[in-house]
Amino acid sequence: MTKWFSLTALAFGFAVTLSANQGLGSIEDFVEREMPNSGVPGLAYGIVTNGNAIVARARGVSNVDTGTVVTEDTPFLTGSVSKSFTALAIMQLMEAEKIELDAPVSDYLPVFAERPAGGVTIRQLLSHTSGFSTFQGNASHKDRTDDGDILAYQAAQIAQEEPAYSPGTRWEYSNHNYKVLGRVIEVVSGQDFATYIESRIMEPAEMRDSFVSDGTINGDMATGHRPWFGTKKAMTFNPSGPGSAPQGGIVASAADLARYLQLMMNEKDDILSAAGKQAMMQPASELSPYYGFGWFLDEEKGTVFHSGSSPGFEALATMKPAEKKAAIVLVNAGSGTGFGETIQLRNGITARALGLAYHGETSRTWQKALFISLALLPIIYLLSMVWAYRYRAALRAKTGPFGLFSLWFPLVTTVAAAIFILVAVPRIFGASLATIGLFQPDVGLLLIATATMGVLWAVFRLILAYFGKAAPEQV
Repeated sequence: MTKWFSLTALAFGFAVTLSANQGLGSIEDFVEREMPNSGVPGLAYGIVTNGNAIVARARGVSNVDTGTVVTEDTPFLTGSVSKSFTALAIMQLMEAEKIELDAPVSDYLPVFAERPAGGVTIRQLLSHTSGFSTFQGNASHKDRTDDGDILAYQAAQIAQEEPAYSPGTRWEYSNHNYKVLGRVIEVVSGQDFATYIESRIMEPAEMRDSFVSDGTINGDMATGHRPWFGTKKAMTFNPSGPGSAPQGGIVASAADLARYLQLMMNEKDDILSAAGKQAMMQPASELSPYYGFGWFLDEEKGTVFHSGSSPGFEALATMKPAEKKAAIVLVNAGSGTGFGETIQLRNGITARALGLAYHGETSRTWQKALFISLALLPIIYLLSMVWAYRYRAALRAKTGPFGLFSLWFPLVTTVAAAIFILVAVPRIFGASLATIGLFQPDVGLLLIATATMGVLWAVFRLILAYFGKAAPEQV
């Protein structure tokens, strides 16, 4: 089911010309082909061309259970695209001479004084060179319900942590940086984070269908859908609360975000000075050549962009400032592993809108093989337990060094595999097992099932071997 936004004749002509000149096919034709592969229930996208003409369209449903149609006013959770709003707020406060970018965070948050990260600068937080790791940033500090100072609470918790690396020595993306910046905004401005962003950025940008998530279910907002064994399952809760607002809690429509990107490229002094906007879209330091303030940079393509991923939602915002072009793509579903991934849908729309070369994603064979393997292993272990029970007599007959080795070695290997799955795999992916399960509940379940079933199979074999043996005859 498709909902078309109202388009001017100029905008329609632009879309047709784009398709004809680039030979990439129309965006809508691409969406028609690729949307079923991604499994997303609904999407919305916005395009800015010539710095002023905005095209916005939507397709699909907001919720697979209700069938509510996605419209031009439907807000989506934007994930880490939100970081650009936090960075913009910091830059506003810098231009108001309330913040210095190279001052230590402890100047603004006394809780960081004499702490390991007390000397980290605002610039380092903005550019992910603070030393905090991706894994640290994905750790959850539970929202408290006794008061509204969740960002103050989180900042106090982060202040007690030792950064994984010495500040200012390497670049590594971390949500911790923007959680701390969110608290800096509150302390310096005297307003809570949501009030500041909505009044100082969204209202001036005329983002009428946008807001900062407070963790409640908003009836106008698209429902998130998470991967579930080849399908997309509607979520029954809002995955983003006040504690995650600075790094991932902006909720906005595609049309609103197109206006926001338009402002970022207009070279005018308005929501921020033209020089300030340009600074945000330049390398933050020598250590951060591919990241500015809240934006990734691709010098070769001439693009400034940020993707966003929250449980049940994914987004991509991209600007081509030299040509004053921009594209925003929002989907209300998270990617699966190999199956139901949204990256080609988002990248394909963006490439066609901005005139970028794009030939699709590389083969996802190994991701699919990984998912299938994880799905089969618990079943294989269960069948192996049935097999072991049926041939328990052979287990009980094992003796000698070789027999003991064959009985106990599976326990050693399955315990080692369980430790790798439950401890090492989360580190590799930069997120705890709980976070993996929040984004991809099917994968989270399979990881736990594979780890536990392997150990259970090995233990079950030993129980059959030793507890069923006949007692030696007494002479």
